This record gives sequence, C-alpha cells and structure tokens, in this order.
Amino acid sequence: MALLVQKFGGTSVGSLVRIEAVAERIIKSRRQGHDLVVVVSAMSGETNRLIAMAQALSPEPDRRELDVLLATGEQTTIALLAMALKARGQPAISLTGDQVRIHTDHRHGKARIEHIDTTVINQALARGQVVIVAGFQGRGPDNAITTLGRGGSDTTAVALAAALKAEECQIFTDVDGIYTTDPRLEPKARRLEYIDFESMQAMAALGAKVLEVRSVEHAGRHKVKLRVLSSFAEHSAGTLMTFDEAAPQGISGIASCLQSVLVTIKGLTANSEQARRLLEPLGDAGIDVDILCSTDDASNGLVFTVPLGDFGQALPMLQASAAAMGELDVLHRQDVAKVSVIGNDVGIRSDIATITCGALSDKQIEARHFLTSARRLTLILAQQDMVQSVRILHQTLIGP
Repeated sequence: MALLVQKFGGTSVGSLVRIEAVAERIIKSRRQGHDLVVVVSAMSGETNRLIAMAQALSPEPDRRELDVLLATGEQTTIALLAMALKARGQPAISLTGDQVRIHTDHRHGKARIEHIDTTVINQALARGQVVIVAGFQGRGPDNAITTLGRGGSDTTAVALAAALKAEECQIFTDVDGIYTTDPRLEPKARRLEYIDFESMQAMAALGAKVLEVRSVEHAGRHKVKLRVLSSFAEHSAGTLMTFDEAAPQGISGIASCLQSVLVTIKGLTANSEQARRLLEPLGDAGIDVDILCSTDDASNGLVFTVPLGDFGQALPMLQASAAAMGELDVLHRQDVAKVSVIGNDVGIRSDIATITCGALSDKQIEARHFLTSARRLTLILAQQDMVQSVRILHQTLIGP
C-alpha cells in the first residue's frame, strides 16, 4: 500500500455537500489500498469572515489572537470531514496542527514550519484510520497557535508528505492541473501533463494561484512528488511536478498578477549595503520582495514589487529605514500588473525578449520595467493592459 497525502482546498470543502463528496473520494482511495493523510483548508469564505469579525473590533488585530481565531476555520472542516467518513463506516481521526505537533517559528500570520513530529499520525495510520489534519496552522516556540499565511494548507500538505516519506502529495483544487496560463484569462490555455520544479516555482511566485510558492519550495528541498488534481473531475491525471534536470527547453507558461505594488527607492542600487539594510526588515517579517531592475546609475533607483496584501505592513518599515539613511524617497504605485514568461532558459534567449516586446509594441502596450533571468522574463504593465498582454503573449509564444 502507498501512503498518500491529499490536500483539499476551500472550494473543495465549501459546503456540507462538497465535504460529503470529498469523503466519498477518500473512501475510493482507501479501497484502492492507500493509507491516507488528508489536509484540509477552511471552508471557502470562512477565513475572510473571521478576519472581518476581528477587524470590526480592531483595525489592526493582535497577531497572536488573530492566529487563534483563524485556526478555528480549519478546525471546523477537519471535524466535519471526520464525521462524514465515520458515518460511512470509515475509521478517521481529526487533528489540529498543535495535536499533530507541527512546530513553526514565532512569526504569527506568516510562520514557517521547522519540524513535524510524525508519532501521532503514524499511530493513527497503524490503527487503520484516515488522518484528517488542519492545514495552515502549527505551534510556535512559546506553544502559541501560529498560522502559515494565505495558501498555507498547501505547505502543510507538502511538509507532511516530506516528513512521512509519502509516495505522493496530491493537491486537489477547482482546476484539473497546471495550465500554460490562467484559463480564466485565456480560454485557449492548455493543461500541462508535467512541469519541472523550477518552472513551477517561478509560476507560483509570479502569480499562478494554483499552488502556494512556499509549498513548491518545500517540495523542491525534499524532492516530494507533487501532483495537482481537480476535486470536481475524477478522471483527469492532473499535472505532476518533476525534478528532471533534462527538462526540455522552451516556454512553460505565462503568469500574471494584479496584486502587486511597485516600489522605487531613488538613490539605491540592488547590490549596495544600503539596499540590503533597507530590505532586511521585510525579509525578517516574511514579506516577499521581487527586485525588478537596478542599474549602476543610482539616480534610476532600486525598483521592486511587494505583494499588495503585505504593503500596509511593508510601507512603514521602508519609510523608517529610508529616513534613517538620509531621507531617501520611497515612491510607490498600485496601478500596475506583472506579466511573466516562464520556462527553461527563457530569460537568457534574446529571441524571446525580442518577440515579447515586439508583440506588445504592435498593440501599443508599454512595459514600464522588466527583469530577465534564466527562468523568466517579467514585465511591469498598466493594469488595464494585463489581460490583453497575457492573450497576446500566449498566442505568440505558446500557440493558439
């Protein structure tokens, strides 16, 4: 029998009907002879509801207490799913992150998993139980409940698969795999049967919402077989992330993101000591920074993006650091979008850059900033140009 870790997201468990459908799917996997550890998210909309309740009491809720509140969303789901399985005669047990002993660092709201004690899970599996684990949460060094941030249930599932040495980690979502771009933006997007780890990591980091980037990074560190499947379509093989170093050259997909803030710090370059000191507090707070361009001419400034959801926390840090360094100007704008061409050697192939810029220029679409690296070509555009740019680049670089 193979040990599988399966993760079901908020839409997959968004109602009692959906929870019962997930229970039936789990039972089918058990009948195929698999041992199962199942990670679930809160029911769709529940986390937002809890955040709204907290913010009604305080515009900036205490982070420790907010984690205690948010963790109840997943706790509800694990109990309901365990009940549905037991009602069908399938032995099951629900466990919170604390009960599993998922140990994290101290950062409330953005904690990172440091260690998982698998004793409780292995004991339950030996009893023939399906183990239902609350995603998104763990226990900090002071024994307080911590949460892992948006998409943290993906990271929980991958971390459990690594700790348990599972055969495969299966992420069930509302789409049947990884596509060449968001099919909601480009109906001609194609599902990929396989995607290499580096391309998947870039896709997740640059806007693809199917997998949370930290879960992909964790899978890469521990060589976890990661498969994306649909919880609504039973017969699709989904997309398998591979670690094939001989992956074919070419374009894997087009990623896009509206949820970024463009920041410019005049007078700095990326390699300077001042830039390191300015960005260090963001890294300590778990805020991801994507540096777009920096030239040797400091008058052009250091240009980077910060996720929109983190910008309220990031801006005071940046302003304080800039003031301490001599009144550097912190400029920012939110009316931008990121579009990235991703694939093996994409960013170092001059023909792809030429074709990309030419295709957009033909439609009078201007790229305000861009970055090239071995795995990607990223452009900053006006928000209103994002959808058209994705469609143009998909048709031009991937095909109709």
